[in-house]
Amino acid sequence: MRAVLLQVASPDGESAPVRTERMLAALESLDPDETDLVVLPELWATGYFHFDRYEADAQPLAGPAVSALRAMAARRGFHLVAGSLVERGESGALHNTTAVIGPDGGLRGRYRKIHLFGYQSAEARLLTAGDEVLVAGTPWGGLGVATCYDLRFPELFRLLVDGGAELVVVVSAWPMARLEHWELLVRARAVENQVFVVACNAAGSHSGVELAGTSLVVDPWGVVLARGDTAAGMLRAELDPARLEAVRAEFPVLTHRRLAAVPTGHATTPAGQRAVPIVET
Repeated sequence: MRAVLLQVASPDGESAPVRTERMLAALESLDPDETDLVVLPELWATGYFHFDRYEADAQPLAGPAVSALRAMAARRGFHLVAGSLVERGESGALHNTTAVIGPDGGLRGRYRKIHLFGYQSAEARLLTAGDEVLVAGTPWGGLGVATCYDLRFPELFRLLVDGGAELVVVVSAWPMARLEHWELLVRARAVENQVFVVACNAAGSHSGVELAGTSLVVDPWGVVLARGDTAAGMLRAELDPARLEAVRAEFPVLTHRRLAAVPTGHATTPAGQRAVPIVET
């Protein structure tokens, strides 16, 4: 499986519609014969730290931004994890939401960020947290989704594994100040869950906050398959599903779990979070 991570910047003074057009142009430029999965970073259209623009930029998933991304995925024929956008939900509440789009343009799933960030950030005040995890079916196995701060909560990744995830995509706007934590946590989540982790981070700066870039693709043994630099750019990696099978067979750590084991595809927590059943392609 050939993955492309678009580690884009969201410069101050550039509007969400302009960024969306720029993103669509970048997606259009990808060779569909060399691209199976494309991943975008967190809140790329608004810029994570542009909190004053959340309300104005919010759209429902049926709005123009996701509709354009769905049309692009269908035209180019690849799976697209569309980063995240400020979604205006059915009740009017705002969410940090990632859409998973199939190569036919179909919406394969929606993940609303569960762990909203409140440290030197207004996200937790402005947005409403999600309460469901997502594992979507792909030709390469179950694809789970997490967003940025979620990396610090390993129980979420266990829920994804229990739901059938073999690949976890992380969309992020992780700051440069905690770059070491980013690399450590991405590799840890891959190793402890024996999954591929495809982590696409934003670059540049938002409202004076420098972002880390350094997108990563890590295999189930913790080997870094691809690493971006700190500038905006494109990162490519090839993932072999047989590698996951080999790691889990050779070192079957997941079968040795003693605590909090739950049925596959129906994971629950005391908070009532649940794994959404896999959506088959």
